Amino acid sequence: MLDKLRIAKYHFTLEAVERLGLPRYKGSTLRGGFGSVFKRTVCFQKGVKTCADCLLKENCPYAYIFETPVPEDAQVLSSYSEAPHPFVIEPPLDTTTVYEPGETLDFGLVLVGRAINYLPYFIVVFREVGRVGLGRGRGKYTLREVAAVQPLDGVEETIYSAADEMVCDRDLSVGWGEIEARSSEFGRETSNVERETSQFRLTANFLTPTRMKHKGEYVRRPEFHVLIRNILRRVSSLSYFHCGERWETDYRGIIQAAQGVRLAGVWTEWVDWERYSRRQQQRMNLGGLVGQAAYEGELSPFLPLLVLGELVHVGKGTVFGNGWYRLEG
Repeated sequence: MLDKLRIAKYHFTLEAVERLGLPRYKGSTLRGGFGSVFKRTVCFQKGVKTCADCLLKENCPYAYIFETPVPEDAQVLSSYSEAPHPFVIEPPLDTTTVYEPGETLDFGLVLVGRAINYLPYFIVVFREVGRVGLGRGRGKYTLREVAAVQPLDGVEETIYSAADEMVCDRDLSVGWGEIEARSSEFGRETSNVERETSQFRLTANFLTPTRMKHKGEYVRRPEFHVLIRNILRRVSSLSYFHCGERWETDYRGIIQAAQGVRLAGVWTEWVDWERYSRRQQQRMNLGGLVGQAAYEGELSPFLPLLVLGELVHVGKGTVFGNGWYRLEG
């Protein structure tokens, strides 16, 4: 059961040197700035248009992180051109669009599996993005600090600071065992009335636009089984491509049980937003639902999956920070 799964989280603090003009949803700008500088920093095949045409793609950090290929002998997603990326940018949730010199911007970074070993690239590249400039007007910033975060309890330890520009090796990552332990505690917290049963009410608070598909369509009503289907799909892919483990579990049985959990209340809305992809040279719609959904029923068996989904996000556009939710009792 996901024995090789590892998830690490980091907290980046940027300090504006010049005025930074950013959009309301900052995940796209952070990811875009990171991607362009990352490729320029590590790519040796300047004349090659795509990583798929590059002879060095199998050993290239950019190709693995940013254009994650599907191996020819892959047993899952073999018809896809790219696998799920092994990172998530968690943007600030406020709507600030201008940062004056001296003001700070904080965001989170989630790394999965062997991508954790690539953390120094993220630090070096985000430091370089600050020198090149970010957002409207290419405002410059300093990467002031990076902290490792224990993903489940939020404890932080500084691993990089601009003062000495040294990266400390500190592993606060968690795996399936820690996630199961945390979910059992969560179950006790939420099941105050009937401690002997797994029947209780739970709320998912969708913090960023969440784009979940069911039967080929983006859903506007977050039924519980749809949420579980999307978590299963994402976690199984991340485990296979980035943790070296094919997750063998009873997917059909899990989904069937999830259909018995009731959507007891829904307070969501669909929020549209677009970004321009320079790599694909087109505008992309990344809208999704935000708000709260309350679920009632036999929830205890699903708590580890739900906690895991909190960490890795769910649905489409997760690298931009989409699909970020928090559980509330």
